Amino acid sequence: MKAMILAAGRGERLRPLTDSLPKPLVSVAGKPLIEYHIEKLALLGVSDIVINQAWLGHKLPEILGDGSRWGVQIRYSDETTALETAGGIKHALPLLGDEPFLVINGDIFIDYLPDVSLAYRKVIQAEADAFLWLVDNPAHHPQGDFAIDVNGQLTVDDEPKLTFAGLGIYHPRLFINLPEGKQALGPVLKQSMSQQRIQGVHFKAYWCDVGTIERLEQLQSRLLAQD
Repeated sequence: MKAMILAAGRGERLRPLTDSLPKPLVSVAGKPLIEYHIEKLALLGVSDIVINQAWLGHKLPEILGDGSRWGVQIRYSDETTALETAGGIKHALPLLGDEPFLVINGDIFIDYLPDVSLAYRKVIQAEADAFLWLVDNPAHHPQGDFAIDVNGQLTVDDEPKLTFAGLGIYHPRLFINLPEGKQALGPVLKQSMSQQRIQGVHFKAYWCDVGTIERLEQLQSRLLAQD
């Protein structure tokens, strides 16, 4: 299975750190945030990683290289301007291939990646177009995003809602017919949810959306306390 790390965003709320670095290269406890993802993906057995790049994107290959130091291959999907999540995935499909792939936001931190084998099987066997991991609602997003029904289908209509973790397995068919250009992921997912084609699960590991200086500092304190 291939994986894609989303790394093309501008990171306005992390300025001034992101004035000179792409957001996923911001350091947390002495290591760029994106390196935690690469390490965890390698432990999961993923050896082929695609990273999209836009804002200061040249710095990603300069710092991460070809991935050989982690025993993986990294390839880069260049975007002239950030295409948002669905647009970025669509643009990277030639690198991702014809089988389901894992996508993870570059600006989050997760203690560990879940076992994805069951989720992958559901998607490749056409039981779902995508499988998403949801987490408890953080203080900055109390309303959540999606609910999980009794059959494991995701819906926007039920309660209680949980927060999308920015981690999912997707089949290329979800994006293949999208037009090129900027495309948000939300409408794509909701359209497929209306057809009961998106499944998910409540993921209870520690998760942090590193979207502000305050949350970055909280994560740093937590990681340093573990050393």
